[in-house]
Amino acid sequence: QQRGQPRNRKSSMTQRLLNYVNGQWTESKATECLPIINPGTAEHFADVPLSSAQEVDTAAKAAAVAFREWRRVPAPDRIQYLFKLKQLLEENLDFLARTCTEECGKTFNESKGELRRAIENVEVACGIPMLMQGRNNEDIARGIDEHMFRQPLGVTAMIAPFNFPGMIPFWFLPYALATGNCMIVKPSEKCPVTQQRVFELIDHLGLPPGVLQLVNGARDTVEAILDHPVVRAVSMVGSTPAARAIYARSAANGKRAQCQGGAKNPVLIMPDADMETATRILADSAYGCAGQRCLALSVGITVGEAKEPFRKRFSEATQARKVGYGLEEGVETGAVISAESKARIEKLIGVAEAEGASVSVDGRGQKVPGYEQGSYMFPTLLDHVPPQGEIAKTEIFGPVFSLMHVDTLEEGIAMVNDRAFGNMACIFTASGAAARQFRTETHAGNIGVNIGVAAPMAFFPFSGWADSFFGDLHGQAEHAVEFFTETKIVVERWPKEWSRKF
Repeated sequence: QQRGQPRNRKSSMTQRLLNYVNGQWTESKATECLPIINPGTAEHFADVPLSSAQEVDTAAKAAAVAFREWRRVPAPDRIQYLFKLKQLLEENLDFLARTCTEECGKTFNESKGELRRAIENVEVACGIPMLMQGRNNEDIARGIDEHMFRQPLGVTAMIAPFNFPGMIPFWFLPYALATGNCMIVKPSEKCPVTQQRVFELIDHLGLPPGVLQLVNGARDTVEAILDHPVVRAVSMVGSTPAARAIYARSAANGKRAQCQGGAKNPVLIMPDADMETATRILADSAYGCAGQRCLALSVGITVGEAKEPFRKRFSEATQARKVGYGLEEGVETGAVISAESKARIEKLIGVAEAEGASVSVDGRGQKVPGYEQGSYMFPTLLDHVPPQGEIAKTEIFGPVFSLMHVDTLEEGIAMVNDRAFGNMACIFTASGAAARQFRTETHAGNIGVNIGVAAPMAFFPFSGWADSFFGDLHGQAEHAVEFFTETKIVVERWPKEWSRKF
């Protein structure tokens, strides 16, 4: 093994995963583990321990000790570790992407794209000497100056989801590190291997022990983090019920929290839209990553005369989508995370039928040759979905697209806004006036105009409204900097006559 390289996959990925605490790889004392199954092949290739509250306590105390000195390290020196981390991530991009595909099910190219977004956040956080700057006013009154400084919080934690195991921790981790905080990362118990590999790279950075730590586990581990008095802030991405619960428990314990929840993202297709382009982009949005992303478009609302031409093209695109193992060439849609997830998706399609929707393209009960045991859900198109039904409001989190219809743009905007979520909404149109009205009146934090996945670049915050987000400050960019720092105001006066005494 060369310095700066992850451990060999064959020798480590069939073993029980480790925690990374106080600068050392440690074997969890947990007696219970969960199997990590490759959803594309059904191969059992790792076990994740369910770490105890005591192990969380050990990590939190180590972070508290590390913070005393880490916060004093100048920001230009802190970001040197991030420059090195960016290089290691670049050098190991394909290896990490392969790991992500093996444990998550998405395609290799999707995994590479995810890790590219992770690297972008490291790059942005390298600008922390400027992003963290405060403000100064001279002579707010005669001879009195006022300053605002940003100082780190202390020990922070990140609770990661399964669907983007490589990217989402980096919405938070590099900013916490660069602003002078320490962080404990708790990967999803469904997809913990990618972060295991990332921390094998972090182990080579030479960070002071306790600054960045990895603790594996499930619900009990999360609750120990939320209840620990040393942890001052929690960042989390997951389902809306989980986000709401974590936000409430964090607040009850006096912690800052930013909790990204679920979504049910709609798109309006106007009659003047380029139907060929819209179909291609929307198929990628709905069925890419097997629909397992919070920015997947899952509801198509055709407006006026767009109904028939879009329906026909999208049905054809749904049927033509190539489903298969994510590491094989040409695959466009990989596996969903588990057999349980596949069964849940198929059950929800049945609910849609019971509500009166028609299954225009049915992806249930199909197999991928050579991977018959894999958790493959083929793209499914639902038509005539009742706007007030359960399926219209439920996050399916799979490759299922629902079609509805309205007569006017105003009716479409009203339908978009009649929902609990507010993560993303999109419109496809050739009209600037329609696009402007849509972006102004739509209740969503991320808006796409002729865009299928309106994912903010790392230098913009990942916005989200309503039941899609609980908190005030989002991940990425200046929101992350503000979240991981607290402001200190200094008002000072230095009379000349005082200095003459010395």
